Amino acid sequence: MTDALTRLKQHPAALWVGFALIAAALAMLPFIVGMQGQTWVRVVNNALLYVMLALGLNIVVGFAGLLDLGYIAFYAVGAYSYALLASPHFGLHLPFWIILPIGFLVACVFGVLLGAPVLKLRGDYLAIVTLGFGEIIRIFINNLNEPINITNGPQGITLIDPIRIGSLSFSGTNELAGLDFTSPVKYYYLLLALVLVIIFINVRLQDSRIGRAWEAIREDEIAAQAMGINLRNMKLLAFAMGASFGGVAGGMFSAIQGFISPESFGIFESIIVLSMVVLGGMGNIPGVILGAVLLSTFPEALRYMAPLQKATFGREIIDPEAARLLIFGLAMILIMLFRPAGLLPSEVRKRELATERAP
Repeated sequence: MTDALTRLKQHPAALWVGFALIAAALAMLPFIVGMQGQTWVRVVNNALLYVMLALGLNIVVGFAGLLDLGYIAFYAVGAYSYALLASPHFGLHLPFWIILPIGFLVACVFGVLLGAPVLKLRGDYLAIVTLGFGEIIRIFINNLNEPINITNGPQGITLIDPIRIGSLSFSGTNELAGLDFTSPVKYYYLLLALVLVIIFINVRLQDSRIGRAWEAIREDEIAAQAMGINLRNMKLLAFAMGASFGGVAGGMFSAIQGFISPESFGIFESIIVLSMVVLGGMGNIPGVILGAVLLSTFPEALRYMAPLQKATFGREIIDPEAARLLIFGLAMILIMLFRPAGLLPSEVRKRELATERAP
């Protein structure tokens, strides 16, 4: 039985069959759980956004081995690209299918702008530079409201258009036909479709020559260069691809929220996304998805602490926000001690740890 399962897992189509079954199960989720209460849908939508971010950062950190502490800057770039082009701020209300590719490309360009100056840096130096880049973007957004008001500064941008697909104007009338995304359930299906596309791209990249080149760079840059791999182009491609997924996630965040401000893109968000990648298992796509889902839904579970404490003790003894940070820090310490490769490490990472521990 075990041998049969092993052969089944090694079959080339096994991965895609499993991928299709999971996609079908997720598509049926609203019908299974029920659409009456939409609180859970908002939680899942938030988790899907973080999955997109974690998969994008995994390309940079997990595949190419480049530490990026300013990844949330690309999230901000995508969010503001959508907000500026789909709000009354500039009087532009471009359709979704135009704005999202623009956010994708703008974030990709910013990824190249970050990657170009740091090609020679590794380790702590790379972390410091990327951290500074993320803070620079946030500060620029916070202050670009004078002398020309571009981002509306700390007040943020409001009245962002929701997503509308298939808008058509009938002759002689002002009526529009199309699909308006006015409910969390509709956004759930759109986010799910985007996440599945990003997972597909990640799987194909990992199994391609580009993915193997990134893995070689992560393991040993000198050996990779000796094998004929262009380090500059491969690193820039990793930064650009990872940033582009962050830009798509940012655009979706703007559309769902209807309001954005610089406070949504602080350094803590970058740390959270990096923690998702580390917790799940760097370089392993299922592990990264698991880490993103766990860390994004964990705060929602703690929201029930306050009512539970009041019902039990008559007052709130522990602040849920403080408890969230405390438990989060403790969980990361335990993971680093007992599962340094993550909850679902990749096979390469398992071999590396086994080699390091061997006498």
